[in-house]
Amino acid sequence: MSAADASSGTGRTEQEVGRVRAALVDDATVIRSALPDLVRAVELVSVHPNVEDLVARRPEVDVVVLDLHLVNQTQPSAAQGIAAIRVLVEAGYRVCVYSQEERRWVLAACFAAGARGAVSKAEPIEVAEQAFADVAAGDMVVPPSVIGLLEVLVRRRSLTLLSDRQRQVLAGRARGLTYAEMSQRMHLSESTLRGYWHDLTASISEHLKHTAPADIERALGLAPGDLLDTWPLPPT
Repeated sequence: MSAADASSGTGRTEQEVGRVRAALVDDATVIRSALPDLVRAVELVSVHPNVEDLVARRPEVDVVVLDLHLVNQTQPSAAQGIAAIRVLVEAGYRVCVYSQEERRWVLAACFAAGARGAVSKAEPIEVAEQAFADVAAGDMVVPPSVIGLLEVLVRRRSLTLLSDRQRQVLAGRARGLTYAEMSQRMHLSESTLRGYWHDLTASISEHLKHTAPADIERALGLAPGDLLDTWPLPPT
């Protein structure tokens, strides 16, 4: 079947059939209004303030362009960060993160959650546009600053979410709790808690053993309300 024949059944012209169709999820009204007019090789056919709206409407697109920071006063319960990526991936969409987020650990976690690409809003629009098209075509688009980190984490089989216990220990230490205080709260021995801390730091990087817990929490995006604060379990 020719491209012309294929297009006749969809109402799209031959030129339109070969064009990347994308949906945009961004809480900023100005971005939703302006970006469709700025990109040329990619057709932004659907714009949404949150992923819940997109999933409800189910647009047929090749890629979803996703901002990571989606919670604001008008949508305080919106899924964002890793949770938003998981919602879209489980709905069958390819995801390209388009965000001002630059923390390497957070971006690495985005790929662990199923994102296929990430590009900074600080990049020229032509660079972002090419990233959207590449992800739509099935390619991976990884920022240079994240490539080395991803390679290390994959090699160590550590590109995974911290366990619930590790996150509890990290949260406790980030807030200045002693092992004795955490032991009373969590009903675990101090030696067991120290073991969780050792495994946590070993799975991330040796140098983090000498980094303040609060700084680790911020670097990983795990502080309350941050992008990795809520990480839904993968589907069974």
